[in-house]
Amino acid sequence: MSKIAVITDSNAHITPQEAEKLGISVVPMPFTISDETFYEGINLTREEFYEKMESGASIATSQPSPSDVMSIWDEALKTHDEVVYIPMSSGLSGSCQSARMLADDYDGKVQVVNNQRISVTQKRSVLDALEMAEMGMNAAEIREELEHVKYESSIYIMLDTLYYLKKGGRITPAAAAVGTLLRIKPVLQIKGERLDAFSKARTMNQGKNIMINAMKHDIETLYGGTDKENVWLYAVHGNVPDQFAEFSQEVRAAFPAFKVQDDVLSLSIACHIGPGALAIACSKKIPLHKDN
Repeated sequence: MSKIAVITDSNAHITPQEAEKLGISVVPMPFTISDETFYEGINLTREEFYEKMESGASIATSQPSPSDVMSIWDEALKTHDEVVYIPMSSGLSGSCQSARMLADDYDGKVQVVNNQRISVTQKRSVLDALEMAEMGMNAAEIREELEHVKYESSIYIMLDTLYYLKKGGRITPAAAAVGTLLRIKPVLQIKGERLDAFSKARTMNQGKNIMINAMKHDIETLYGGTDKENVWLYAVHGNVPDQFAEFSQEVRAAFPAFKVQDDVLSLSIACHIGPGALAIACSKKIPLHKDN
């Protein structure tokens, strides 16, 4: 049986402590903040990221360098036969395609998974990969299974402000001004390879209901029904612990049969939408799962 190393990038928001406990490696994603490069989990904490964001610093994401990625693969292959590498969705970054080109030089020992995930759903793919490796599946089989279910996850995100969408050029200044005047709270959707507008809310409670109802629809119509054995369900936030405490309870009340897991949005998402977001996410369980 091949010994499989599971590697991801920090878009999955797996902390160094969690990675050590899981026995995986994480490629740190670089952020350019006011012309200086920082690496998530290395010299940039979540707290520091949000402090810099709220101070008005210019923040942009970029891809990890090929040498950084390959050095982590090479280190893993000293003690493992194969690598399963799970980067963020190819629809949201070019880093997946870059990694696939790098993997061509590894004679099949490195399998790069393009399963269109980010944040908590990407983390779920990492946990799925670990479980499949424990069951004896090889790297290619794990990649194929994860790519087979790549569209079977959803994330809905309610933004607190339009400022960062305007700053990133995703909406016009005029649209942002009108939206701010009307106190619009956009609800975005990440499903598969895209981050799209989904709906608009005039109040926080309306936005929460939109997200919860959208998730109920997805679970009932796309992911096999409301049996808790069908999906993993998450309540998520972007640096608003006080608001999140109430929202998490509301999600649990809306889905009483499910074991709802609390988590945080990855910084790569926060970079584009700003702080203050609330979100709900789900990922369909792969049939071989045991509930954990």
